[in-house]
Amino acid sequence: MQSAKTRTLNSKKEEKKRRRRRKKKKKKKKKKRRKVSMGKTTYKRVKGSQNLRQRLLLSTLASTAVIVEDIRSDHTWPGLRPHEVSLLRLLEKVCDDCVVEINETGTKLKYKPGIIMGGKHLVHDCGVSRSIGYFLEPLIVLGLFAKKPLCIRLKGITNDSNDPCVDTFRSTALPILKHFGVPAEGLELKIESRGVPPHGGGEIVLSVPSVQSLAAVTWIDEGMVKRIRGITFSTRVSAQFENNMIHAARGIFNRLLPDVHIFTDHRAGPQAGKSPGYGISLVAETTSGCCISCDTTVSYGLEEGNEIEGEEKKELMPPEEVGEQTASVLLSEIEQGGVVDSTHQGLLFLLCALSPQDVSKVRVGKLSPYGIETLRNIRDFLGVKFVIKPDPSTETVILKCVGCGMKNLSRKVS
Repeated sequence: MQSAKTRTLNSKKEEKKRRRRRKKKKKKKKKKRRKVSMGKTTYKRVKGSQNLRQRLLLSTLASTAVIVEDIRSDHTWPGLRPHEVSLLRLLEKVCDDCVVEINETGTKLKYKPGIIMGGKHLVHDCGVSRSIGYFLEPLIVLGLFAKKPLCIRLKGITNDSNDPCVDTFRSTALPILKHFGVPAEGLELKIESRGVPPHGGGEIVLSVPSVQSLAAVTWIDEGMVKRIRGITFSTRVSAQFENNMIHAARGIFNRLLPDVHIFTDHRAGPQAGKSPGYGISLVAETTSGCCISCDTTVSYGLEEGNEIEGEEKKELMPPEEVGEQTASVLLSEIEQGGVVDSTHQGLLFLLCALSPQDVSKVRVGKLSPYGIETLRNIRDFLGVKFVIKPDPSTETVILKCVGCGMKNLSRKVS
């Protein structure tokens, strides 16, 4: 017969053995979990084709893999458009080790971002379904956080009526970057040749320096308009068109201020691209360094689904009307207030969100639909929320945010 003491000792030993077994089992389970999590990539799921360009940009910056479903699934022509496929090809060129998977119908896209490399002597053909302006905004932000400074040659349409033209980008978007601490050295855009819809033929060279991080800004002083600058262009049409546009625009501006200079850029031969067209880009510079811009392009380009109405489309807007209309649009943009115009709100909010973990404060006019969509995408991908406060006295909106503290860890320190 066993004594009571030996029984208790045996039971204690058995308990210890059980505990050891449990611990071993738990360790094995943990190891399995680690293997599974290392092998799998967690994807963020989004639906629809709206703002695909911005979603891909934020996905790359935040290193978040994304699945986009239901891309125009109920359209007669479903799936990705040629310019969206071209943007994905451009991301593959600028980034290293990025994975793109598209299903047969093009209605589902799986995108896993890689490391933003940058580099020189890159060439990309943007096609003719959208202008180069569509590709410039994501490209310039990616270039800032690249491993090496970016220098890329883009071919396609330089000026059209859908996207901001390359002139507006050069005179407005690049100065916005300088407010966030981006050095002026190495930041430039050269227009080699112009191209308008439908056949394009334009070519530009974009150079963007890589930075360690951006600077937080307090930019609420709009200032007063001190001068207006602009540029007109014409390709494969009479140079007189430009003089007519300048005369009409100056007729409106000279009543308000004397310092108005609009330059001409008439292209002929290979530099004129493959289609005839003309247009104007205007920029109002204020005393506090803000640039408010607008532009118009007139060409024979047919819009999607309007091929049947080709006969009616041949009546182009006269150059005098183009000048007057663009000048009026610029005045309405100035009237709205804010440190940037409505087309550049998205870029401004994006740069504020990417700045260090410090308060950025900016003033804009009426929030544009694109600006509102940008704020939503920034919240979803970067987790940055803006405090929006209307200013009734000036009918503007003041936005504040604390940046996500984006740092360029891959940049080579010289």
